[in-house]
Amino acid sequence: MLKIQTFEVNPLQENCYVVSDDTKECVIIDCGAFTESEQNTVIDYIKNNGLTPIHNLGTHGHLDHHLGDAAILKAFKLLPEVDECDGVFMENPEQAASQMLGITLNDRLPAGKLNLTENKEISFGAHTFRIIRTPGHSGGSVSFYCAEENVLFTGDTLFKGSIGRTDFPGGSMFQIIGSLRELAQLPDSTVVYPGHGPKTTIGFELAHNPYMDR
Repeated sequence: MLKIQTFEVNPLQENCYVVSDDTKECVIIDCGAFTESEQNTVIDYIKNNGLTPIHNLGTHGHLDHHLGDAAILKAFKLLPEVDECDGVFMENPEQAASQMLGITLNDRLPAGKLNLTENKEISFGAHTFRIIRTPGHSGGSVSFYCAEENVLFTGDTLFKGSIGRTDFPGGSMFQIIGSLRELAQLPDSTVVYPGHGPKTTIGFELAHNPYMDR
């Protein structure tokens, strides 16, 4: 059984997830924790629950999903992992901080590993995530699907009732519509955990989201 803890962090109200199971191994998804307090809340949750982080995963390379990467590296010796197509964002965090968020970084963020590829499996504890490439919001956007628990982490590709912006560098409306169509093939009962906002299901989005169809 997966335990999914959500932390809403940074000025853009990004969802950082810590996903664990009974083995006490866990993965961190999109650690956008910006302030020291936000970072300590995530780290303390992991330590206080006796969890062992195995991966620090990124659904894409936009900075608001990686502001806590330096803190995670320091605490757990884990580099962020993203798709290679978003390497350009990971390599220039200072520029992104200034241009996209209007902030100055206190720590140098690690560029991380560009190792997430289509259908690669990410294992931790007794569970496995399958990587689904879902470009459109960014060229390297991916989603993480756990078939045995019927859950999906979509980053900024799919939100409840909406989708991610496509006007950033590397974004494409054509690509995101194709990505949404692929996600629509998953079971209606699949619970969707997005990068911002509340969780939803594939069935709800097919019924209510104008961008979703099969």
